[in-house]
Amino acid sequence: MNWRNLIPKISFGQRGAPAQAKRAFTAARISRTEADWLATNTAINSELRSDLNKLRGRGRDLVKNNDYAKKYAGMCADNIVGASGVRLQMRVEDAPGKPDRLANRAIEEAWKRWGAVADVTGMQSLRDMCSSMMGAMPSDGEFLVREVIGESAGNAFNYALQLIDVDRIDTQYNAVEPRTGNLVIMGVEVNAYRRPVALHIWTSHPQDYTGQGRQRERVPVEELIHGFKVDHAEQVRGIPWMAPGMLSLHHLGGFQFSAILAAEHGANHYGFIFSPDGEPPAGMVGDGDGASGGGQYDGKDVAQVMVSQPGVYDTLPAGYRVEASESKYPEASFAPFVKTALQRLASGWRVSYPSLASDLEGVSFSSIRAGTLEERDRWMADQEWFIRIFMERVFQRWLLMALLSGQIRMPGGSLLPASKIDKFRVHEWMPRRWDWVDPKSDTEANILEVRAGLRSPQDLCASMGYDFDEVLESIARARKLAESLGVPLPAYDATPGATRGTYAAPAAASGAS
Repeated sequence: MNWRNLIPKISFGQRGAPAQAKRAFTAARISRTEADWLATNTAINSELRSDLNKLRGRGRDLVKNNDYAKKYAGMCADNIVGASGVRLQMRVEDAPGKPDRLANRAIEEAWKRWGAVADVTGMQSLRDMCSSMMGAMPSDGEFLVREVIGESAGNAFNYALQLIDVDRIDTQYNAVEPRTGNLVIMGVEVNAYRRPVALHIWTSHPQDYTGQGRQRERVPVEELIHGFKVDHAEQVRGIPWMAPGMLSLHHLGGFQFSAILAAEHGANHYGFIFSPDGEPPAGMVGDGDGASGGGQYDGKDVAQVMVSQPGVYDTLPAGYRVEASESKYPEASFAPFVKTALQRLASGWRVSYPSLASDLEGVSFSSIRAGTLEERDRWMADQEWFIRIFMERVFQRWLLMALLSGQIRMPGGSLLPASKIDKFRVHEWMPRRWDWVDPKSDTEANILEVRAGLRSPQDLCASMGYDFDEVLESIARARKLAESLGVPLPAYDATPGATRGTYAAPAAASGAS
């Protein structure tokens, strides 16, 4: 065998060089079909500098006037914060493995009392403030909270929060701060590493005409919590969460409005009357001002002949004819088009279409389960972000002020000492959780995981939004109360044949709830 036959043949160009196939990304191709695709590598802050205020204004308009935008804003507040808010669960211990239950309960009760008076304006609870912040993220993309410390807080804890409209951040202020030499980008002052050190905000809303001149103040970040999701490196302001779908939603709303008008037009059976000489029938000419149903066409009075009455057929004069104006709406393609548009919106906003559109028609159990679980992963990630950026900061500052103010008392009346604050910092957060998609199957699967040692009861309770210690204490209190009243609780009866230290699956329910 000739070894030369094993060498692939190489084609050469005119100058003898090997001809190589051109390799490139087709998405970067420039041709006639991509001529309208204009994209530049503009810095994110440059794009936000010119577009942020318009995006926020349009987003707020959609939330106020568009059904689906309002639903999405409500979904963010309901799923990230929940009806009960993000609950604090203390984990203070006297020794490793020995919880300090009295201290835990005292801190949790103090936190609950402060939550009712957390708003410096006295208008909202802590939970309500959190809901307002998360409900505004689709349109605003960021929130701003000022920490008020001392007598100005207006409560016994000497600590309160002030929710500030992000419109008050001066987006158009881009300069070098003369007092520090730091760069100011859209009202955010940053150091050489682009770490925010202060915000430049208006003392009142720019459009709040109170008769006072607008004044801008520099507020250190130690007094403010400016929360937003960082999607790009060096980004200093938040991007509205609805931004990817705002334009599509606006045009969809206009399309639906036009379709409704067309359907109403068709339902009214409008039409036109034609005459041989272009004149209306005798006696049906209006007076030109519309008082008798007339109008004008080319400067001539034209009558509006109303002939549509239930059960009545009118006769037109000789030579006149009626031509109906038929509307295509509602037509069969309307609903599928709207559904496709909303599915695209749901994908961009990372929520399930059935949830956004409140449409469960034709949804199977497996498909809604897959969509729901994927959406819950998104909400849980948002919860962790919110806890890290806001709840942790607030708790640490609150704990210090509460201890110094003598607002955390043990059941016997003694105060928790501020000198042991490091001991009292240990805690967990219990954010909102959801019911299982298929309660029976999911419960059985979780029981099997616990029995197999693949999951602890503590982790299972946490995934459901409960605290394991509190669950056991509640069960113990329930059994003690039932025993004192002589009420049987079959759910906690020992399973026949089971011995201490073993577990047997419960028999079929017979009276147990």
